[in-house]
Amino acid sequence: MFLTISTTGTPERPATDLGFLLHKHPDRAQTFSTSHGTAHVLYPEATAERCTAALLLEVDPVALVRRGKGKGRGGAPDSALAQYVNDRPYAASSLLSVAMSTVFKSALRGVCQAMPERAESALPLRIEVPALPARGGAELVRKLFGPLGWATVDAQPVALDQRFPEWGDSRYVRLVLEGELRLADALRQLYVLLPVLDDAKHYWVAPDEVDKLLRAGEGWLAEHPEQKLITSRYLSRRWGLTRQAMERLELVRLAESDDLEIEDVDNAVDETTDTDERPVPLAEQRRTAVLAALRAAGAASVLDLGCGQGQLVQALLKDVRFTDIVGVDVSVRALTIAARRLKLDRMGERQAGRVTLLQGSLTYTDKRLGGYDAAVLSEVIEHLDLPRLPALEYAVFGSARPRTVIVTTPNSEYNVRWETLPAGHVRHSDHRFEWTRAEFRDWAERVAGRHGYGVEYVGVGDDDPEVGPPTQMAVFTVTTKEVEAA
Repeated sequence: MFLTISTTGTPERPATDLGFLLHKHPDRAQTFSTSHGTAHVLYPEATAERCTAALLLEVDPVALVRRGKGKGRGGAPDSALAQYVNDRPYAASSLLSVAMSTVFKSALRGVCQAMPERAESALPLRIEVPALPARGGAELVRKLFGPLGWATVDAQPVALDQRFPEWGDSRYVRLVLEGELRLADALRQLYVLLPVLDDAKHYWVAPDEVDKLLRAGEGWLAEHPEQKLITSRYLSRRWGLTRQAMERLELVRLAESDDLEIEDVDNAVDETTDTDERPVPLAEQRRTAVLAALRAAGAASVLDLGCGQGQLVQALLKDVRFTDIVGVDVSVRALTIAARRLKLDRMGERQAGRVTLLQGSLTYTDKRLGGYDAAVLSEVIEHLDLPRLPALEYAVFGSARPRTVIVTTPNSEYNVRWETLPAGHVRHSDHRFEWTRAEFRDWAERVAGRHGYGVEYVGVGDDDPEVGPPTQMAVFTVTTKEVEAA
């Protein structure tokens, strides 16, 4: 990973003042040990007219995997060579942000005892990042840096292979920023926006990340037009933390607009008298219904098929009666996020022994999934094209054949009750279909009859007298005859 910071100067205010502001002497190269590699600071040029500081971070992907025991970003189980062969040594990411916070700690805070006035002044800066991952492309890069005072935001897409231009562009850009800003402001922007553009962090996002975001975003984030996207991505889409950060940023904005202290704005609520009951989210109601059905079935070993980001796996781990929990998903990225949510890299040995995350497709038979008490398909089947549904049916009910299978899916009849849902639209853009209650029961009866299961139905959410509940759930149980035969 590579980053350069350049400035120009005059004999009266030489460009080499950059060394004072960064607290790194231009006449020598320096090396620093960081938590995920070795950082080098050197100056390719250092004259009164022009000075350039370069930060080079050497990262060893193999050492990262060993240190994380195969967990964390890119280290989800079964991610195979992706753990070792990836862009970490080359592309600017959260690893570089962490290195900046270590190497340029004082500069990020805007502290320079030797030149305090220089630290508070805007400098003519040019910052270059040769390889920057940008999920959202060059246009998103311009949207993020454009409102921050830069005169030039040049984001040039990097071709997948220059020898084969027909392959198109990669997700990487070469970024050049030019403008007059305080050095501390420029560094803080990079500290936040590098992982935002990569849309990933290599470490577990804890609640203290909100404080880090607000410190680094002081003076620019509260008014940024892409504030919500920046906050969400920086906090790895942990919605509770994102909501907390957004609320605090709104307080900052209100305080700044009225020239008040935050404490003077946030003084209207006495939390001891706040007794209003908030509605329980439908997703939480689904998990509660699924857990109740699993307990009623006496299940100890459970498959969460299509586990996504691990919300149900997390809920299962809180109940000691579930001793063997397996989350399965085709997306390595989803498994990575699930591993972070579960804090697998910090989990005790006994607790870690209860949970496994596997990569796999639910439309293929998988010997690893045999012999479990129960399997859950929560909001999964509607994401498959209908012609592929029989393959999933056989893989789950015919091959894996758990004693209990729980399936939840939207009730399309209830869609008319969603005021924000246009008529004729499904609830999520990735849904291939949504069934009425009659259609779901017809499918469930056919699957149960074909594979030797009985089936019962449960509504989840408020049961509307006309259109039924928002979510419908079927609980399949192997018939007594089939159990004895097995």
